Amino acid sequence: MDTARHTRLIKSFASALGFDYCGIARAVRLDDDAFRLERWLTAGMHGKMGYMENYFDLRIDPTRLVPGAKSVITLLLNYFPSESQAPGAPGIAKYAFGRDYHEVIREKLRVFQHRIREEIGEVAGRGFVDSAPVLERSWAVRSGLGWIGKNGNLLHPGAGSFFFIATLIVDLPLDYDDPFAKDFCGTCTRCIDACPTEAILPDKVVDGSRCISYFTIELKDLLIPGDMEGRFQDWMFGCDTCQDVCPWNRFSKPTLEEGFRALPEVLNFTTADWEVLTEEAFREIFRESPLKRSKFKGIQRNLAFISLPSANPPTENPPTR
Repeated sequence: MDTARHTRLIKSFASALGFDYCGIARAVRLDDDAFRLERWLTAGMHGKMGYMENYFDLRIDPTRLVPGAKSVITLLLNYFPSESQAPGAPGIAKYAFGRDYHEVIREKLRVFQHRIREEIGEVAGRGFVDSAPVLERSWAVRSGLGWIGKNGNLLHPGAGSFFFIATLIVDLPLDYDDPFAKDFCGTCTRCIDACPTEAILPDKVVDGSRCISYFTIELKDLLIPGDMEGRFQDWMFGCDTCQDVCPWNRFSKPTLEEGFRALPEVLNFTTADWEVLTEEAFREIFRESPLKRSKFKGIQRNLAFISLPSANPPTENPPTR
């Protein structure tokens, strides 16, 4: 097989589809990651995200997902917005400004696989975007696309961390990129110091059960725990604090992906606008938005929580959105 030609084709397909970066690693079992994941789960840092405990063997072994897998292709797609929310608007994580990234990237992966089969032949493979037991960040590092920062995010040395990660596992041998071997976080602790709920621990461990994104998106309870009161700043859906303070994100540039263009309501809705919004209007406006994951009742719960009198203590240097 002409692995060099096939590799060039695959990277050209990725670029043509709008992906910002593409790296390729050999499909192997991730034994070191298996140990870290098991320790993280045993410590209960996944909170009530029970799905994290499922399919452990599939998470660490790509050949369990694609029999005969030879290569793991990792793709990065920038979502950094060109616009910011209006001052005083309830905070929404930047990844949720536009269309649901699952839908945007799934279509790209479908076309990607079609082109591979068209140009290379019958290649078995599966594409994933945050929807299956795949350790995307580990594969990104192995593919030479960056390192894992202290906040648990993948950091690309020339572009920061505002990227979605997609993975395509195929049974095609390719030329493999060198793993990213350096860690450029150094002694910086800005993300640890800025985390409103102290969810970022030493040694690149993030306690997911204390993350604002967990409380505002993943947690389906009627109430947010009282010990979190006053700690959310004004984050209503997700949180970008650890990314906003990261020095490497000074390299972030606005996305060129049309699907991630910010909804006007996300940018401009005030607290009063959210409070008078009906469930019917919510479903219509945000029918293609990641916000639908929290559902209308979840958004109402989050809004009520950050609107508590003690929920917005003054901060000397509030994060920039």
